[in-house]
Order: sequence, then C-alpha cells, then structure tokens
Amino acid sequence: MTTSAGEFEEALKRLEEIVTKLERENVSLDDSVALFQEGKRLSLRCEQLLKTAQSAIETAARSDSPSDPSPRT
Repeated sequence: MTTSAGEFEEALKRLEEIVTKLERENVSLDDSVALFQEGKRLSLRCEQLLKTAQSAIETAARSDSPSDPSPRT
C-alpha cells in the first residue's frame, strides 16, 4: 500500500469515527464544532488524494492507448 493510499484509508476511517460519534453520543456544542472542523479538513484531504489518484490513472490510461485511436480500414 502506498503512503497516499494509507493516508486516504486513515482519513476515511477517522471520518467514519467522527460521524458515529456525532450521531450516537451526546456531544457538547463546542466538541461538535471541533469534530465538524476536523471532518471538513479530512474530507478535503480525501478529495485531494482522490483527484491525485484519478489524474495518475488518466495519465496511465493515455500512455497505454495508441497515439491514433481512429479505426484503421
């Protein structure tokens, strides 16, 4: 597993923990705000990591495809 994949998995796990805590526990307003802010930061990081992965996949797909994709007759 690469560092980015590991980072994504950890951030996603923490996001799930935050959601569970906010849904199931009696959390004070201050703690709720702090958890929301942490969750927002984590979600932005996950989005960034996914965009990076998508870009790498698209680059790899382009390099694997023929330079002239039109059918030959």
